[in-house]
Amino acid sequence: MGKSLVIVESPAKAKTISKILGKDFVVEASIGHIRDLPKSAKEIPAKVKGQSWTRLGINIDSDFEPLYVVSEGKKAHVTHLKKLLKSADELYLATDEDREGESIAWHLMEVLKPKVPVKRLVFHEITPKAIKHALSNVRDIKEDLVQAQEVRRVVDRLFGYQVSPLLWNKLKNRNLSAGRVQSAALRLTVERERERLAFISADWWSVEALLQASGKKFKARLSSWEEQSIANGSAFNDKGVLTRNSLVLTESLVADIQKAIEGQNATVDSKTTRGFTEKPKPPFITSTLQQEAIRKLRWTAKRTMQVAQRLYENGWITYMRTDSKSLSEQAIEAARSLITQNYGKQNLPSKAVIYSNSKDAQEAHEAIRPAGESFKSLSAAESQLPRDEYRLYELIWKRTVASQMLPAKGERLTAKFSVDKAILTATGKSYTFQGFRLAYVEGADDEEAALSEKEIILPNFAEKDQLPVVEASGAGHSTKPPARFTEASLVQELEKKGIGRPSTYASIIENIVNRKYVFKKGSALTPSFRGMIVIRALANCLLKSRRRVEYSPHAILLSHCPSSESDSTHPCGEVNKWLKL
Repeated sequence: MGKSLVIVESPAKAKTISKILGKDFVVEASIGHIRDLPKSAKEIPAKVKGQSWTRLGINIDSDFEPLYVVSEGKKAHVTHLKKLLKSADELYLATDEDREGESIAWHLMEVLKPKVPVKRLVFHEITPKAIKHALSNVRDIKEDLVQAQEVRRVVDRLFGYQVSPLLWNKLKNRNLSAGRVQSAALRLTVERERERLAFISADWWSVEALLQASGKKFKARLSSWEEQSIANGSAFNDKGVLTRNSLVLTESLVADIQKAIEGQNATVDSKTTRGFTEKPKPPFITSTLQQEAIRKLRWTAKRTMQVAQRLYENGWITYMRTDSKSLSEQAIEAARSLITQNYGKQNLPSKAVIYSNSKDAQEAHEAIRPAGESFKSLSAAESQLPRDEYRLYELIWKRTVASQMLPAKGERLTAKFSVDKAILTATGKSYTFQGFRLAYVEGADDEEAALSEKEIILPNFAEKDQLPVVEASGAGHSTKPPARFTEASLVQELEKKGIGRPSTYASIIENIVNRKYVFKKGSALTPSFRGMIVIRALANCLLKSRRRVEYSPHAILLSHCPSSESDSTHPCGEVNKWLKL
């Protein structure tokens, strides 16, 4: 009897699955796509060369029929796969269960033309149980997923190949390029920079007092002087104009206030307490994993996805390209068991926590989590994994477990004090129940805001108490323009606007950096002069072509697509939205 041939996407994945399946299976990698639209003129077959549409690789006069070719670099590998198939009794196509993976499986069928039974093998984690379950639940290739990937690829080609030459002609530089999502990402950074350039700063001062109670010192800020509320940064608009009736402190007035309150006793006028609840964040999806690794590990989106890929291929986590926040029953049981063992039953909800997905989520996979029926421990991961893999696994492990824990509870205390003509305000925050915080606390882009959310314990005092003002100090401030995008906040913005796919965000950011459209200033993505000129040129081209756009290949494609208006996440809808900007 011949063996079964299993084709996956990557060699590392093939190696891991081969160990699980054993000697009756031959596991080989396709090494990504085995064919694609032609990348250059030399890849165009002789029989269609010279026709008007071949430069695009898409026959727009024949229902947008794509021209697929096997590149020179893949021909030897295709020959190798065909040779393996000749001695096989059956073929399992085990590429990823998403649009891209389904498309690769379809292309393998088209190129290899197997004469043996073909089965589509899908799994979300590389564990013995998951592979065994997949073998018992094979299916056919899903044509709708294949077509969805094909539409996206066609739109990419039509947009990039049509618009990039406009840049070459306008700016006399053939190293420039435009893309369906790349251009939108660049535009976001440029528009943010324009907001920063147009921003007019305003100056204001603040006063902070150091009070003492029960032998402990604590800070209070000046909130009112002579019955006028004190202006802070939020009181000004982006033109530096005061937008509400409040007192703008000056350096000389601050000096007068310091003299008036320092060394005096402040009376406790009021003390109010209110409870709060903090819910845990859902388990990671692709975009939130990238954002959190950027914040907490100081990685790039690209590095995050590379490390996640290795963890997945070696059986440590589930599939890392997903937009679903859902966890399987198996994962929920594993997380709940760990909560009881590690953090105590008092932190375990009576029922599993279920997270709802956005209306646009594909939900082809569950959320990113540790693989298996029981999660491998952090101590085992630390001893077996390289440092990068361990750090990301730890992040995923803690986030998954925390997502199934009880919310944290606490109290916020606000106290007001009067001294001379001043009203001082002090705020405190304390947790009465830590809950999920025992396992995981989410990172933040804004470090100042994160600091303000930390626990602050005020000493004991009661209303009418007289507390000495030990010290008073003033500080000058200037309002700040909107922050430039970081990789994390750009990923967040792209996802919020429904632009592109989370699995491609890493390559999008890498592309605009490599092309010198943006550069990194610390962690901020700053558009270069080249990037700003490119966006201006693209915007001008679109403005001039608005009257002609109904005759463009993009418009023709949109007219054939009923989803383009109603579904903003559909690839046609993305182009439609871009053209209307």
